[in-house]
Amino acid sequence: MPAPPRPTKLLDQNAELAARLKVSEESLRQLREAHEQLQVQHRQALERKGLLEEELRWFKGQLYGRSSERLTDSGISAEQKMLFNEAEVLAAIEAAEAAEDERTTIIAAHERKARPHRGGREPIPAHLPRKEIPHDPPAHEKWCTHEHEGVCWARERIGEEVSERYHFEPAKVWVERHIYPKYACRHCHQGVTIAAAVKNILPKSNASASLLAHVVTSKFDDGLPIFRICRQLERQEVRLTPGTVGTWVNTVGAETVMPLINLMADDLLAEPVVQMDETYLQVLQSEKAPSSEHYMVVRAAGPPGRRIVLFTHVPSRTAAALKDLLIGSDGPFRGKLLTDGLELYDIVTESLGLRHFGCLQHCRTYYHKALKVTELPSGRALARVAMEDYLGKVFKTERDIKELREQRERVGGTLDPEEILKLRQQRSAPVLEAFKRWVDDLLPGVPPQSALGKALAYTTKQWPKLVRHLEHADVPAHNNYVENLIRPFSQGRRVWLFANNPLGARASANLYSLVATARANAIEPGAYLNFLFENLPSAETVDALEALLPWNARSSLPATRRAA
Repeated sequence: MPAPPRPTKLLDQNAELAARLKVSEESLRQLREAHEQLQVQHRQALERKGLLEEELRWFKGQLYGRSSERLTDSGISAEQKMLFNEAEVLAAIEAAEAAEDERTTIIAAHERKARPHRGGREPIPAHLPRKEIPHDPPAHEKWCTHEHEGVCWARERIGEEVSERYHFEPAKVWVERHIYPKYACRHCHQGVTIAAAVKNILPKSNASASLLAHVVTSKFDDGLPIFRICRQLERQEVRLTPGTVGTWVNTVGAETVMPLINLMADDLLAEPVVQMDETYLQVLQSEKAPSSEHYMVVRAAGPPGRRIVLFTHVPSRTAAALKDLLIGSDGPFRGKLLTDGLELYDIVTESLGLRHFGCLQHCRTYYHKALKVTELPSGRALARVAMEDYLGKVFKTERDIKELREQRERVGGTLDPEEILKLRQQRSAPVLEAFKRWVDDLLPGVPPQSALGKALAYTTKQWPKLVRHLEHADVPAHNNYVENLIRPFSQGRRVWLFANNPLGARASANLYSLVATARANAIEPGAYLNFLFENLPSAETVDALEALLPWNARSSLPATRRAA
């Protein structure tokens, strides 16, 4: 029988077992902590995966999908399916409309067309000049071939059929040859008399006002780059280099028209409501790197018939740069400012003490993004509810207000602000109150970094500004007007791509301002620029410059060139 272990040995074994147990418990605790961390990381990875998939779907949608935010039952509209047989589709539509126009229905004892004429070929405007081209039959066909008692009778003209077609002639270029005769007295020899030289928009150049108006309109209204404009002029044997034409444009835009732009800026800041937005612009030669972004800020204000649109180049989008645009020669702007949710505008409005209004369209865009990228059907359903059941009804009210205003203006009246406030309070206010409760109930349960979470967070953060228009009849509910003004600039940017230097960016901003202001006041830009460039060199007083503003120049334009 073995001897029992000594007490000291048992104590040592117990101590060793206790130490091992403690190490095991510590290892188990570390494993549990590691397991919890892995679970957290797994959840975060799943959330990040979902967010990245949302972003991927968003970028694919931006690249390949529909740009319209109009809701449809399917992802592909019927019009999108017909993009590759456009000519055949248009021909089929015209044939169907023509057949429908000719269809008749019997009513009582007479027949008439089933519906009034619509669609099809529009009549040629009556103001266009006509050149008659007669088509007479041969002489022998003007005599009757049925002889009667040996006599052949001449046919009488009993009417005519007329067919009108558009005729096009390429632009004509001719040279203005300004001749200044000199007069002198052969007896006293006291000097030479000559007429004063006509002031030109670009002294010491061979560019006339009409040529400059064509170049500026082609680039800043039609979106053509200067080298293509020069190539078009080559067809008329006018050989100008893009460098020369670019210098003309920069000189006129950055220097010559500046007094007019300054007047427009002062008038804009005197209006009660100003709308602002911005878009990016690349400038190759500046203090910043060529790949960095500059910005074109757009301001708009004024009533119908006297609208002002100003583009301004700023190297950096900072609160100081935006604030400077709201300070004029008569002091800072003191009215109401409508913008998107850019936080810099909050700093600007707070420093200037302005009433700041938000844009419901930007709010709607967040939910449209969630509708396009959210994977879960429940998330898409919630985004659709926000767009249709809430924001859609508010936008419907704004469209009704716009139509009512246009109806009053067509008969020479105006829409009273009290009517606008009444419609908004009766129809929009209850919908927006319900929308806010819906957002507050939904926000805690939605991941904040998801597309739907960002939409809900934007709505909550911007809410006081989004509903402020309910109390101000002169402020729109959205900033779509300025967004639409930016669109021609964005389309042109796809063609000419960048500005070479800050001078070119400033010139482009000023010329875009003139073109956009003319269009906003329903004036054809080419006609206005031609009038402006002819009369601006001789405008030496403020009153003379005021007469050249688009809304004042309308009466001086030809009647056929006033409408844009």
